[in-house]
Amino acid sequence: MELKQLRYLVRVAELGSINRAAGEIGIAPSALSRQISNLESELSTLLLQRTSSGVTLTHAGTAFMRQAHLTLRHADAAVLAAQSSRIVGQVSVGLLPSVSTVVGLPFIEEMRRRYPRIQVKVAESLSTSLSVMLNTRQIDIAVHVEEFVSTRWHAMPLLDERLFLFGRPDMPGFPCGKHVKISQLSGLPLILPGQTHGLREHVNKLYTEVGNQLHVVQEINGLDLLMELTSTGIAASIHPGSAMRRATALGMSSVELVDEQAFRRIYLASLSESELSSCALAARTVMDQTIEHLVASGRWPGASLLPRLDR
Repeated sequence: MELKQLRYLVRVAELGSINRAAGEIGIAPSALSRQISNLESELSTLLLQRTSSGVTLTHAGTAFMRQAHLTLRHADAAVLAAQSSRIVGQVSVGLLPSVSTVVGLPFIEEMRRRYPRIQVKVAESLSTSLSVMLNTRQIDIAVHVEEFVSTRWHAMPLLDERLFLFGRPDMPGFPCGKHVKISQLSGLPLILPGQTHGLREHVNKLYTEVGNQLHVVQEINGLDLLMELTSTGIAASIHPGSAMRRATALGMSSVELVDEQAFRRIYLASLSESELSSCALAARTVMDQTIEHLVASGRWPGASLLPRLDR
């Protein structure tokens, strides 16, 4: 049983509707309904009576709700007590450029809300650089890709992120529809990062597996410039769903690659537990929870959370 399940149940009961509660909480109605069902399964009893007009508490649900309110009040008091201890210090966080466009602002805002006395320093860099910075203790935690995760770190798998083809819809050869296979992109001009970039290595492998020849007309390691050049229509580009916001803002279309391996796995990596300060431990928890909320609420395109015992 988790506190968030109690909070979900309380809000559903207050509003009398799973759909309305899901909208306020910021998650899909199906995800909210699943959380409530999991709670009922754990308790081996129905807490809500579901009807065509909404939901109401059962007798068991009413009894449970009284204790849930009390538990949540105690939990909120515990949080305030912990925060009143005023954790002071700083933490350095590394983010991939594409991930930063989705996670950066929500993470910083949540850290400022929960821990106003922790100074957060953010380094936005490529995979290889993030690895170097973690190994040399320049950063404490990083949202990283699987290919560069070291066994020396504490690494927690977070999500799988689908790859998309981005480009101007009027670009010659740009596919119509919402889905495409790599085998259908033969000869399509692309703008991609350089050979040492983790994403480029992955795209190279995808093309090799289907026997396609890459047609790269320009290599650019910076995401902003790469997207701006792609938006001119001279070529398309392949990036994970986290880059969609930038692409959409530039008027580009996106088509999901449906090949089985057309995704990348994202990890939350950090120094070993013994090396992390209280500030870094707090930041790691906030990052994990922020990313979970972004994915569950549909704000990370193409991302799906990986199952974990604590989720």
